[in-house]
Amino acid sequence: MCVRLAPPRHKSTQDNLSMAPSGARWVPIIFIIINIHCLVVPSFGASESELLFKVKESIEDNNALLSWNSSTPPCDGEHSNWIGIVCYAGKVWGLKLENMGLKGAIDVHSLKELTNLRTLSIKNNNFEGSWPDFNLLVGLKGLYISNNKFSGEIPAPSFQGMQWLKKLDLSNNQFSSSIPTSLILLPRLMTLRLDGNKFTGTIPHFQQKTLKSLNVANNQLHGQIPPTLSHMPASSFAGNGGLCGAPLEACQSNKPSTISVIVVAVVVGVAVIIVIGVVIFMLNRRKRHPTAPVENPTLTPPKKGACRDSDDGSVRSTSSHVSTGSRRGDNMKLTFIKDDTERFDLTELLRSSAELLGSGCFSSSYKAAMVNGPKMVVKRFKAMNNVGREEFQEHMRRIGRLKHQNLLPLVAYYYRREEKLLVTDFVDNGSLAIRLHGHQGLGQPSLDWPTRLKIIKGIAKGLEYLYKEMPSLIAPHGHLKSSNVLLTESFEPLLNDYGLAPVINQELAHDIMVVYKSPEYIQQGRITKKTDVWSLGILILETLTGKIPANFLYQGKASKEDLAKWVESVVPEEWTSEVFDKEMGSTKNSEGEIVKLLKIGLACCEADMDKRWDLKEAIEKIQEVKERDHDDA
Repeated sequence: MCVRLAPPRHKSTQDNLSMAPSGARWVPIIFIIINIHCLVVPSFGASESELLFKVKESIEDNNALLSWNSSTPPCDGEHSNWIGIVCYAGKVWGLKLENMGLKGAIDVHSLKELTNLRTLSIKNNNFEGSWPDFNLLVGLKGLYISNNKFSGEIPAPSFQGMQWLKKLDLSNNQFSSSIPTSLILLPRLMTLRLDGNKFTGTIPHFQQKTLKSLNVANNQLHGQIPPTLSHMPASSFAGNGGLCGAPLEACQSNKPSTISVIVVAVVVGVAVIIVIGVVIFMLNRRKRHPTAPVENPTLTPPKKGACRDSDDGSVRSTSSHVSTGSRRGDNMKLTFIKDDTERFDLTELLRSSAELLGSGCFSSSYKAAMVNGPKMVVKRFKAMNNVGREEFQEHMRRIGRLKHQNLLPLVAYYYRREEKLLVTDFVDNGSLAIRLHGHQGLGQPSLDWPTRLKIIKGIAKGLEYLYKEMPSLIAPHGHLKSSNVLLTESFEPLLNDYGLAPVINQELAHDIMVVYKSPEYIQQGRITKKTDVWSLGILILETLTGKIPANFLYQGKASKEDLAKWVESVVPEEWTSEVFDKEMGSTKNSEGEIVKLLKIGLACCEADMDKRWDLKEAIEKIQEVKERDHDDA
């Protein structure tokens, strides 16, 4: 096992680059030999010199970088041969390109390949333009770009994945719009300078206990300063006319003027008159034109249109659902798959009390509790409106024939050209996503290691069964993620939303299904038999780290940084303290097995398909993982 040694601290290193790991003033020669032995030189890809040349080419007015040439390497041990390069163990550890009159672009993609890069400072130059993709540099501990001419909005997720970032200085640029909310997700953030920009809106609620220094002075911020920042000096918030609260003056509640009160009263009075008129009109109309007796309809799907989340769980039913005569009977008929299920029709579901469980681009789910009947989940799919009746019914029969303890069985389905509904049993214990990321808000305990291992093993068994029973499908699941894993009372996992790729509109599937977030689709525009394995790998990492995969946060595209890359950026010696979800509880007797499962997850979501395990190998390895180290039971 290789040991990473910390470099000695040099007096010449300035404060803004003092992020280098501390170490002893001398290192025993045997450890130096071990450290040199552990330096692995890749057999492929560009060298550090070549990568830095690319960075130099992207920069205008780069005469200050004349020492960057091929006659000498950038680093000799701790010594730098090139100006602006900070070295450690013969590798480029930092770039300090300050006060050089540089402008142009920063080749972040080349910097990303400098795997040992920990600090970047380009302050006091003439760089301009929009926010560079600095979040590609997941290993950075310090980023300093103050006193340049960067401008525009910094997208909200711009700092996701930068788990090691401690010091950030964006001061004295021309950034505008809101302060990016992903800053509150940086667990090690110590120093943050945003002063001297044009940020608007309110200050995010920073909760990090590590945050020692913050400066947002001279922006265009407003609202109350979060209480967690009240201990900061008042100068940190100066120059923002709209801010209030400690350490500034207390926020004042403005009393409404007399004119405002009169206007509101008039508006409310007019609204009441309009509502009364509408009610009278509807009552008179109902007397003249009675409708079919559908009571309290609460299960109509949301309106078609823009793909967005919805929190409206009780929208009205349309008349086309309840038309009279034989057509009404046809429209309201459910086709049942399970023979042992109590029969009901869509009218009964519409009459039941419904609760919106979730709504997104893929589907909307409702919990329907029927009077003196079972609790069901009705899922309305928004991307199946081009599937013919016979094709849809045949595929539903195929799915209905699947029977496995780790699959949520399909109970019934409903077909109309305009909409498709799938009905399943309601699972009380919720989804894996909720138990990993939302259990505290629901007052539920976290999942311990044995339970998480049991869930992963069950998911693997369910996926294996799908591959065996649906061999004609390239991705038999196609949408494997934590929100599509439901949990029984005994925490047995049930896969949901499986086998639907053939009936999803292909022009929409690319935007909404998980398999189309995979590296092979992003890079090559195709999915393979190993794509579901990639989804399984990401799911394993999510379960062990407790972190939401950034791959699935952005509609229509994968994120620029994913969970696997973040895990790989952490040295294995620090996995226990930095990567594993601390809410798994005591894992001292299981660390070896947890590490084993984490490595399996990384092998499953390997970006290079040739190196990625196939499903058979992945399942065999998963089943070998035990709850405790050296447990032969």
